[in-house]
Amino acid sequence: MASADHALTSEQVLVVGRVMAVHGVQGWVKVYSHTDPMENIFEYQPWYMRRGEHWLPVTLTGKRRQGKGLVAGVQGCNDRDQAQQELVGRDIAIPRDLLPRSGGGDYYWRDLIGLRVKLADGRDLGRVHTLMETGANDVLVVRGDGDSLDREERLLPWLPEQVILDVDLEHGEMRVDWDPEF
Repeated sequence: MASADHALTSEQVLVVGRVMAVHGVQGWVKVYSHTDPMENIFEYQPWYMRRGEHWLPVTLTGKRRQGKGLVAGVQGCNDRDQAQQELVGRDIAIPRDLLPRSGGGDYYWRDLIGLRVKLADGRDLGRVHTLMETGANDVLVVRGDGDSLDREERLLPWLPEQVILDVDLEHGEMRVDWDPEF
């Protein structure tokens, strides 16, 4: 692990994976990736792992697909016990500015989570709590709160121009065409 001179704060990073377990006896670890395709996690270097309140850079000594998963070696970690103690269970993050800007109607899920969801007539359905992949299209999980019509949870398909009328990241809201009784 690196020194605090190159540390980043939680606001400066985006979590893209997690160290799940040790792999072998030379300090390699099994990696779970949030990227799609999963190998893209290796494209973002350096990785950052949390130490206390800061995220510190780590350098990979190797990386590869292993069966249905991914494994990696981390500089300075040379045996199984050290990997278990220092790496397993840690989130893997990258600097947010490494991601290309979204545009042209494309959005990162992280940008949609927390947006206020309003009907075309202005009635409030709540906030985007999370998103799910279903195969056909992504689905927004919208939870009602004290400012919304009710406290219901709704699943809205991500169908631009059909259900999703407008996304306004600057004002933190999106407008939808949806039957609130559904």
